[in-house]
Amino acid sequence: MQPILVSSPTRVAAAGTKPKLIDEYIGRVNSGTEGVSVAHMRSPGGWVEPGQTPEFEEYTVVMKGMLRVEHHGGAIEVRAGQAVIVPGGVWVRYSTPEDEGAEYIAVCLPAFSMNTVHRDEE
Repeated sequence: MQPILVSSPTRVAAAGTKPKLIDEYIGRVNSGTEGVSVAHMRSPGGWVEPGQTPEFEEYTVVMKGMLRVEHHGGAIEVRAGQAVIVPGGVWVRYSTPEDEGAEYIAVCLPAFSMNTVHRDEE
């Protein structure tokens, strides 16, 4: 075995009410990695994603702006320099309600998959 260079990310389609940029560096799409995914997200102000109950854990570090994480017990506002951990099997809905939107890194264990995200019916 040896280190593997990931020379560039792959832009993947995003769910939600406004265009959001997702650049996957490590994961099922870009590197064929199933155990973990690492993606750079840029969401505009007013973006809202459908609720979801993923099978994977998600670790998110906010670099700019604020990411709102709604859950059955309320909502958490995660600001630049903060992080949030969402265990697998927990219902959440992500949004960026402030005008500046947000920029963040999301890490999913195992890697993000459309088959395991379980988004709410719209």
